[in-house]
Amino acid sequence: MLYILSGPDDFSLGQSLEKLKGSIGDPEALAANTTVLEGPQVTVDQLRSVCEAAPFLAEKRLVIIKGLLQRFQPPERAGRQNRGRKTSMPSDGYEALAEYINTIPDSTILVLVEGEIKSSSPLFRELSNKAKVHSFPLLQGTKLKQWVQSRVREEGGSITPQAVELLTRLVGSNLWVMSSEIDKLLLFASNRRVEEEDINRIVGYTHQTSVFTMVDAIVESRVKAAEQLLQQLLQQGASPAYLMVMLARQLRLIVRTKDIQTARMSPNELNSRLGLRSEFAARKTLEQAKRYSLPRLKQVYQQLLETDLAIKTGKYEPELALSILVAELCQRRPVP
Repeated sequence: MLYILSGPDDFSLGQSLEKLKGSIGDPEALAANTTVLEGPQVTVDQLRSVCEAAPFLAEKRLVIIKGLLQRFQPPERAGRQNRGRKTSMPSDGYEALAEYINTIPDSTILVLVEGEIKSSSPLFRELSNKAKVHSFPLLQGTKLKQWVQSRVREEGGSITPQAVELLTRLVGSNLWVMSSEIDKLLLFASNRRVEEEDINRIVGYTHQTSVFTMVDAIVESRVKAAEQLLQQLLQQGASPAYLMVMLARQLRLIVRTKDIQTARMSPNELNSRLGLRSEFAARKTLEQAKRYSLPRLKQVYQQLLETDLAIKTGKYEPELALSILVAELCQRRPVP
């Protein structure tokens, strides 16, 4: 039996794999008959040796291969999922593996675990008609909200629709992070319904702090910190469009600060003019404004516009476009 589990939602994919394991038989017996292989390195001989081994005190043997289909996927426009992935064999070296996989013994259950795969993958084309294929795209919009509501109910809690709306907007589609945040919220709510105020207190502060920290790192040209924070936020499911909006917001504050920084005014007055909540934020924006000339700010805005157009026209995937933008902004030091 052959299964193909693929997609960027590795939380749901992992749950599906665990459900499959539970359907095979006794967990302890299965653990002794499970082999996990790495797709980029696996060979036909290695696969044959594990698939044809007789199960030990069990009816079935489970073999899991990670990243085998992607290994033979033709190179396409780069994205975060495939960036940095090296091909260990030519794209036409899949035939021997396909031929053997189609002949694995009935005593072996073979599961191919993948990220995002394309129909152009030749090994996928060879195997998909003979496999049980399940894909796990990132949940968004209504489906993500329904998942949150279902997860809360499964954990014995309840949540208002307004809280669901805010939670999905702050956390995004990463269900690992979402599951963790739901656990914290239910513990905090302690047998009462989760409200918007709970989201702001438990989830909102941490998320917003991370976004602001990333934006500050970009504006201050701290390239290593900016790239690390960007990847962390993207992995947590943050929307590239939202991150660009927050970056544009800080740049607008810098432009407005440059217009008024020569005026003599108290920190409270500066806060009021900028619409900020704290003196610290006002002082930080003032310091950042000193790093930029107006020509440089115009240049940065042009880069933001070009990035937005690249995303909307499909030239680059949103995450890749944002990564390129961050690298460019940090590489070119602001002119005082």
